[in-house]
Formats: sequence, C-alpha cells, structure tokens
Amino acid sequence: MSSMQEAQRAHAQQVHAQHRAQAFAYRQHQQMVWEAENARQAAEQAATEDERQRKRLYTEARAAKVAAANANLRSRVAELEELLADTLAVDDHIDLERLKRSSTPPPFDPGDLAVPLAAPQWSDFAPPEPAGLGRMFGGEVRHQQQVAEARQAFEQATAKHEAAEAQRRRRLAAAEEKYRQQCEKLAAKIAAHNAAIDRFSAVFAAADPKAVVEYFGLVLGNSVYPDDFPQRYRLAYLPESRQLVVEYHLPAVEVVPRIREYRYQPADDEVTAVGRSATEIADRYADLITQITLRTVHELYEADRTRLLETVCINGIVERIDPATGRPARPCLVSLRTTRDEFVAINLANVDPAACLRRLGARISADPVDLASVPAIVDFDQVDKRFANEIDVLADLDQRPDLLTTPADQFEQLIADLFTKLGLQVRQVRTTADGTVECMAHDPRPLFGGTVVVLARRGGTMDVSAVRDLFGVVQAENASNGILVTTAGYTSAAFDFASGKPLELIDGSALLHMLAETGGVKARIDRRA
Repeated sequence: MSSMQEAQRAHAQQVHAQHRAQAFAYRQHQQMVWEAENARQAAEQAATEDERQRKRLYTEARAAKVAAANANLRSRVAELEELLADTLAVDDHIDLERLKRSSTPPPFDPGDLAVPLAAPQWSDFAPPEPAGLGRMFGGEVRHQQQVAEARQAFEQATAKHEAAEAQRRRRLAAAEEKYRQQCEKLAAKIAAHNAAIDRFSAVFAAADPKAVVEYFGLVLGNSVYPDDFPQRYRLAYLPESRQLVVEYHLPAVEVVPRIREYRYQPADDEVTAVGRSATEIADRYADLITQITLRTVHELYEADRTRLLETVCINGIVERIDPATGRPARPCLVSLRTTRDEFVAINLANVDPAACLRRLGARISADPVDLASVPAIVDFDQVDKRFANEIDVLADLDQRPDLLTTPADQFEQLIADLFTKLGLQVRQVRTTADGTVECMAHDPRPLFGGTVVVLARRGGTMDVSAVRDLFGVVQAENASNGILVTTAGYTSAAFDFASGKPLELIDGSALLHMLAETGGVKARIDRRA
C-alpha cells in the first residue's frame, strides 16, 4: 500500500471517529435535554399538586373555622334556651353545716429529727490484739499505748455524739412546740369560723333580716349564668309578712347573638354572616327575661327549707342608655309577686315561661328591646327604707310590744290612734268576735274625703276572701275608701282583686313602719312566740 493510500485511510478513520464522537455527543445532549424536560414537567406537576393541596387545606381550614363559629352560635342559643331547665336539676339549698371546716390538723412530720444519731462503738476504735511474735520485743507495751489513744478518740467521739444528740432533741422539741402552736392556731381559726357559722345559723333561723338577705344572696350568687350576664341584685326581707323583695339586674338584649349563621363560599373565598331578624331577637330576649324571672323565684323557694319566705316579689330591671334621650335608664321589664303555695304548685319543666308569668299575674314589658317599662308591683326603694328601719330597731327587740300577743283592747286602740295621727277622724271602733278591729272613719279632705272603712286582722297571710269582705263593707257603707291591715302578708290573688278598686292593703312590715314613723310606737311581730 502506498503512502498516499495509507494517508487517505487514516484520514477516513479519523473522520469516521469524529462522526461517531459527534453522534455520541448528540445522543448525550438529547438524553440530557429529555431528562431536563422530564424533570421540569415533574417539578411543574409537583408544584401544581402542592398548590392544589395547599388550596384544599386552606379551604378545609376556612370551612372548619366557620363550622366552629356556627357551633358556638348554636351552643350559645341552646344555653339561652335552657336557662330555666338547667336550674331544675340543681338543689339550690345551702347547707350551712357543710360550710364548717374540719379541725383535724395535718400529721406532725419531724423528718430526720425523729431519727436518733448513731452512737460511736468501741469496736470501731479498739486496736487489734498483738499476736505471735508481736507480743514479744515490746509489742504489749505498744498495744497498751494504742489502746489508750483509741480510748481517748472514742471518748471524744462519744462526747461529740452526745452533744449532737442533745442538739437534735432540742431541735425536735422546738419543732414539736411549733407544730403544737400551729395546731392551736389552726384549731382556734377553725373554731372561730365554725362559731361564726353557728351564730349566722341562729340569727338566720330567727328570721333576722340581715341574715336572711345574706343567705338568699348566697343562693343567687351560686346560680351559674353565662359570663356576660350581670348577676347583680338587691334583696330586702320583711319578716312580718315573710316577704323577700328582689331587684334583679337583667342582661341587655346584646346577649342574644345577632348572627344566625356564617356561610363560606370556597369559590370566592368569602365568609358571609346571616343575621337574625329583629323579630327573632325580640322574641328570644323576651323569652330570656321570663326564664330568668321564673328561675330566680324557683331558686329562692327551693333554697328555703324553713319556710322563711311566704311571698317573693321580684322586679327585673336593665341598665341601659335610653336611645330616645341618650341618658342612663333603669326600666323595669318584668314585675312579679307570688306566694310559695301558688308557685311551687307549678311544674316548671313543662311550662311556657311567658304564659306561666301571665298566669301568676306578672307585669311583663310589651317591648323589652325598646326598654318599654312596666310599673313595679313593689317599689324596692320604698321597701328598703322600711327594711332599714326594721334593722335599726332590732337591738330593742325584747322591749318592743309584740302585736301578735298584745291584748285585744290595746291592739284596737293602737290601730285607732295610728289612723287618727294619719289624719282620719275615727268615729267608731270595735273588735269583733274573730279578733278583727273595725274602724269607721272620715277623711276630711274636700276632694278625696269621705267615709273610710279600716279592717285590721292579726294572724297569717290574707287571701282574696279577706279583701272581698272589705270591699263588701265599703260598698255597704257607701264609703270612698277601704283599708285592710294585717300583721302578715297577702296572696297575689288578694292584690289582683284590690287592683283598680278604692282599696289599700297594708302588710305587717308596712304597719310597723307606719307605727314607728307616724305613731311613734316601736313594735314587733314575733311569729316564733
């Protein structure tokens, strides 16, 4: 082969090798491009999936938040609807004995002081006896010297132990004394607390107004309401009529949720609130007021195991800014007077609260949302003055005449003198066979005057028949007015019958107040006698 041919062949091989290298590089490039494209597509798919998952999780989170808000709304509404029912399963009586504390002190724990210190033992100090050749060549002498040194060390250790043990016993004695003093202090504190409970129980059982008010204040304070309810009240107790007057602060209309439900639209990522209608809010608020009224009266009567309460009068008020005047207002939205017998005969588990209150003769606001007030059956401020006067004279309890045991002729004269000082001209007074004092009097006022019939009776709560008797006498005598006086109280039916008629009902507490303020006579009505 010529050199020319060899050169051509080498060149051809070189070209062929270049082509193969280029082909391989191209394939490698294409492989890389394909892998890169696959990686890009995979990344895009992963990003798309991640975004889809993120959106799904976001939507679920938003929907769950709305669902939780709606659950809270439903729970709130259910809570308001069950205010009366919730208290029926609770025993509202407060056992004062259970408020006493135990006088058992904690056990004395001296710790390490109770363990005597270990005394040193001679065996731990004594040197070993010399043996064998050790006894010879002066070993015995050295042993005796070692024994003497050991004895000295043992005695020093013993003295140190005795001193430490004496110190331990002194510290133990000091700890025991401190424990004894702490026990005595605790026992004295518990004894004082229990004595205070006993004193309170005694005055409460004696129907002391302050104690009665405090006890029933505790009863109402134990009643569990939602946190945004005011739970404020004033109480006054009139022992002669066994009447508890309550001024109870009602929650404002804002406690009823304005929102009925929340709705979430995932497509728009928007939450909308669906409000309650004004009618529904008004209905729920009115129902709330009636439930609280019945619940309060129920709790008071249920907590009264000794029948200190014969009548409960409650005024439900609300403190608001009057939208018409912009000034603070305290409208009375409900007022009820009810006796124990008529109230406890009701099955509260099955009643419609508003219908129940109407049956009991309650005055209920026609529009509580707009603060439409009703006249209070009993003005608390007037009752409270009477109550305060009674508290002032409690110290003179033993010296005051008891109207229940005062001789008939003296009670008759007391009534006649009282109405004479009130401005009436008493013309005839007598005591009937049943103990009723009958006064025929004249009111000299030109426009409002005329014949006045006064009947005064001692005893228990007056029912409607006594008021009917008075009205019959007023009509028979063609009188302008009739006054019925009792040393006790009246039923709701009695007040209902007297309403709108020229009749005035004076209970025992009012009688005592009038005797003290007008007649200058401090008297009492002791039902324990």
